[in-house]
Amino acid sequence: MKYYIIAGEASGDLHGSNLMKALKQKDSTAEFRFWGGDLMAQQGGTLVKHYRDLAFMGFLEVAMNLRTILNNIKFCKEDIKNNRPDVLILVDYPGFNLRIAKFAKELGIKVVYYISPQLWAWKEGRVEIIKKYVDEMMVILPFEEDFYTKHGVHSHFVGHPLLDAISTLQNIDVEEFKKENNLNEKEIIALLPGSRKQEVEKMLEMMLSVRPYFKEYQFVIAGAPSLPKEFYQNYVDENVHFVSNKTYDLLRCSKAALVTSGTATLETALLNVPEVVCYRGSKISYAIAKRLVKNIKYISLVNLIMDREVVKELIQNDLNTKNLVEELKKVLEGEKRSQLLRDYELLREKLGGKGASENAADVILKV
Repeated sequence: MKYYIIAGEASGDLHGSNLMKALKQKDSTAEFRFWGGDLMAQQGGTLVKHYRDLAFMGFLEVAMNLRTILNNIKFCKEDIKNNRPDVLILVDYPGFNLRIAKFAKELGIKVVYYISPQLWAWKEGRVEIIKKYVDEMMVILPFEEDFYTKHGVHSHFVGHPLLDAISTLQNIDVEEFKKENNLNEKEIIALLPGSRKQEVEKMLEMMLSVRPYFKEYQFVIAGAPSLPKEFYQNYVDENVHFVSNKTYDLLRCSKAALVTSGTATLETALLNVPEVVCYRGSKISYAIAKRLVKNIKYISLVNLIMDREVVKELIQNDLNTKNLVEELKKVLEGEKRSQLLRDYELLREKLGGKGASENAADVILKV
């Protein structure tokens, strides 16, 4: 079969690549055309556009890049029309993907959504678009199935694909990792500032402001594959290091982490690393988001899934050096650290076992 997949972010590239791998195992005739990144490209097929050309963060940034976004939508529609896939697979990225779903459905192409948009947080009205134009909805968070049932939409809880990605990791030698990456002997605090340029610029300076209070540790920045290494050089010195495309290995060698809100908060938890969650957007974007988001108490996936505060979230004005230092100290030593690790075990139980990619592939093949 001919598969057309659209993933617009780094996390979508990871999950899309594992889904492609599962589809190839079940469908020997699989042909792929996709929007994604390097991980999906490794599975073969034709990369139409890289997600680094698609990722715009916040309301203000989207408005400033509206022409580019509209041109991408137009180009995508033409590409689908010219290539006529058997099925269109959408991976999160709702602002773009829901427009494409409507277009593809009207062409008579089967539409599958893998990894639901977070409609339970905001823009709940988009459920009506999914009802009309999506043939199968696959969700990866346990509470999402109930959300769709409430709105009269049948969905499949397939499990969380991060468990698949993490289950394939081999044991790592911490000292060897340090040696290979020119790190010193100190314990590591990992910094995950995000994957978009605007996001990283906002977050890294704040994260690094805690350095004078943790001289016994070294800080290591997890570089995003979508950004060039040169971008990070202004932040690097004798006790601030940088590794690229090795985020999972870095986390597994770290004592704790400062993490920008997003999928990385869940990845960090599933890799058993105590963390502090950070978020600061532009004042305009944050003000708009606050008005639109309803009945959501948390921003991190860890806390949303557990329905209580497991990891500390420092948001907007609360994200300052004093609070960062205080919370980072708590997760490095003591009872807070021990409690976090116990909660992480419960989190893994809630997400179910591995196999999300295979379960999703089965649903797609039935369609």
